[in-house]
Amino acid sequence: MTSEIGFIDPTAGGARAKIVLAPRPMDLAGKVVGLLDNTKEQADVILETVADVLRERYGVAKVIIRRKEYFSRPATDELLNEMAKEVQVAAAALGG
Repeated sequence: MTSEIGFIDPTAGGARAKIVLAPRPMDLAGKVVGLLDNTKEQADVILETVADVLRERYGVAKVIIRRKEYFSRPATDELLNEMAKEVQVAAAALGG
């Protein structure tokens, strides 16, 4: 698996940039996982289901779900920094 993923920044006029993937933990047992809700329809339902599976199947200690203000805007630095202080693993999630 490559350690880079192609990323198109919609604010940069379509130029392709490479972002380096964060290191992946060997397992999720005992970890605090953060899920970022993008505010689209059913995202909350999907994330609650994912949280249940993470706890039941993978031994996640705690799941923290935070919600962006608007689906069309990036999460605020404040929200991302708050999550970064609380979680060991994070995923942005979509509904809709």
